Amino acid sequence: MDIVTQLKHTIRDIPDFPKPGIVFKDLTTLLKKPELCITIADELCKKIKPLAPDAIVALDSRGFWFGLMISTRLGIPMIPVRKEGKLPYKTVAKAYALEYGMSKIEMHIDALQPGWKVLIHDDLLATGGTAEAASTLVIAQKATVCGYAFVVELDALKGREKLLPFSENITSLIHY
Repeated sequence: MDIVTQLKHTIRDIPDFPKPGIVFKDLTTLLKKPELCITIADELCKKIKPLAPDAIVALDSRGFWFGLMISTRLGIPMIPVRKEGKLPYKTVAKAYALEYGMSKIEMHIDALQPGWKVLIHDDLLATGGTAEAASTLVIAQKATVCGYAFVVELDALKGREKLLPFSENITSLIHY
């Protein structure tokens, strides 16, 4: 069975979460299948490796699931980007809009080296607000965004359009 079919059979839809009218794609079901998690990380690595990133920026919190797997396979650092107030050291922050509200993310001020090529990873691309905010944090540290990697992309929300000014390299394993 190919990866798209496996993902379609495993990802669960949760209607009206976190608010009425939203169909939440629940990826926690993937975590019950270690072999599938290995396949996901391997597939993302295949697509990311040609970009030769110096680091992976993984977004809080579900981006951490595969972000660390990807970074260790590629032998590069994984930099966590967290929700406001979760990092212990000095940070740079960016507020952004979600499809159902506002939020703010932070990164340590010394997380990236100037000139690094950075790949931004999250579990899912919806409106693109979180990844766009992370892109501005990367640029604020004088690094560049070489690409993005997602397990799932919700095409109707057009998040990809927000990311194209930063990089044309956008990988998603499955589209809804």
